[in-house]
Amino acid sequence: MGVISSRHPPRQPAIPHGRTARRLEWTHLPPPIRAAVAQRLGSPVVSAESQTAGYTPGFASVLTCADGTRHFVKAASLKAQRPFAEGYRIEAARLRTLPPTVPAPRLQWLMDTDDWVVLGIEYVEGRQPARPWTPSDLEAASAMLVDAAAALTPAPGLGLETFAEEHASMPSLWEAVGPSYPDLPPERVAEAARLALRMPEATAGETLVHLDVRDDNLLITPEGRVYLCDWNWPVRGAAWIDSLALLIGPRGDGLDVERHLAAHPLLAPVPPDDVDTVLALLAGYFLYSATLPVPTTSPYLREGARWQGEVCWDWLSERRAW
Repeated sequence: MGVISSRHPPRQPAIPHGRTARRLEWTHLPPPIRAAVAQRLGSPVVSAESQTAGYTPGFASVLTCADGTRHFVKAASLKAQRPFAEGYRIEAARLRTLPPTVPAPRLQWLMDTDDWVVLGIEYVEGRQPARPWTPSDLEAASAMLVDAAAALTPAPGLGLETFAEEHASMPSLWEAVGPSYPDLPPERVAEAARLALRMPEATAGETLVHLDVRDDNLLITPEGRVYLCDWNWPVRGAAWIDSLALLIGPRGDGLDVERHLAAHPLLAPVPPDDVDTVLALLAGYFLYSATLPVPTTSPYLREGARWQGEVCWDWLSERRAW
């Protein structure tokens, strides 16, 4: 895909990468749930390392057992954290449908009680991509997504909505973005809104799209293999969408993603207006999300959205020569 050089000045968000989540700890889980988890794991839990990346408050920890084994476990309360618990149910269902060739940690077991949803997921020894992004990490993650798109076409499973069906309201978000960002030229906001209306044709496809590709959802093993985690929001859509979304962080961190795009096997053949449509959709979504109240359980959620929105807007503006 070519050598990627540093071109754009870094636009670092005021968030601590890898330390954005306020999660439940092992001791916060009710004793009966902890006992049931240990029984599932086959050995007493001797330590728990909370995974502090991401923006959700559910329990997500690497558990080490007395027998030396390590396991990744996620959990959320159906009473106190219902949206996240239901999200874990969706993730479990999607993980079960993934072909074995897709590089994703596998679901080991699901415990769905009246009060809690708990997932046991394959533990993968790895690290998140470096921030700022490096060319080598981007190349590895990008190659993984190309292979994953091939394995996920046609989309496995039944009842999966298309990008346009699941996110039908996204183009209309620009109606709120304009008044919230008076410094944005109104004529450019209007043009972005018109681009976003092309969503059905630009995003159409039969690939299962992860739709949440960020550094905190990627793991790179010591051998260089890249795993894609957190399958909460998949839709059916164009095979190149995840590959484009991957470039938001690297673009904001100063890498020349246009050069990368031009040599990319999935992105290079895409009509420029289709790429710009997805960038307009993402810019509108993130800029709108940044105006919403900050949840106490995720203090960096809105700042992270604002940064991604600004990166998408700047990138779109450059591509459209605004």
